[in-house]
Amino acid sequence: MNLMTSILRRELVAEGTMSFYFQKPEGFVFKAGQYVDMTLINPSETDREGNTRSLSIASAPCESDLMITTRLRDSTFKRVLQKEAENLEIKIAGPFGSFTLQNNTDRPAVFLMGGIGVTPARSIILQATEEKKPHKIFLFYSNRRPEDMPFLNDFTEAEKNNPNFTFIPTMTDMKKSKISWTGERGYIDPIMLQKYLPDLKTPVYYTAGPMKMTNAMREVLNSVAIDDDDIRSEEFAGY
Repeated sequence: MNLMTSILRRELVAEGTMSFYFQKPEGFVFKAGQYVDMTLINPSETDREGNTRSLSIASAPCESDLMITTRLRDSTFKRVLQKEAENLEIKIAGPFGSFTLQNNTDRPAVFLMGGIGVTPARSIILQATEEKKPHKIFLFYSNRRPEDMPFLNDFTEAEKNNPNFTFIPTMTDMKKSKISWTGERGYIDPIMLQKYLPDLKTPVYYTAGPMKMTNAMREVLNSVAIDDDDIRSEEFAGY
């Protein structure tokens, strides 16, 4: 499905991280966790990578707008998206992907996420909360500092409203932070998982982000004998 949309507003959601809110085209339906191919129509500049990028949908299907959240790196695509937001025509194709919540409600869903890789998890967790799904859901979410973490309020609020959801944020570089932090510190590892999960073998595990992150989480899980069939991953390419 190819549909046209436009940017409604943008919001800085963490240091160096911005959310773009798009008008949801009529008839566009997606599952929480999926992504779209987004094409900028007639941008003022382009590069050899072209004008199309694959981007996870950070908003839940129950929300009124489509939200894409991205790190603000100096690429041509992102520069145009920021500078010309109000004047851009944008085509979206999709939705695509099977990084969605499993149907089996007897097995917990455990998300191992870092930084901007959390975007599909936000969609899934907020939709599960809205629909009052019976799945037990755990989100282990690693960032360097609280300043770098988008969606803290969203996940905190979801935990209040969803008795089946447990939120475990962890910081890896608090010496560079100006904000106090009383939660977990350090990288997601077997010790941290064992602290919160009563049985490591029962859940279905999800991880998304750059290849370095997804590979690291797979290694953590393999180190405690989690079968690859119980690990779902989605890699984000840099641009």
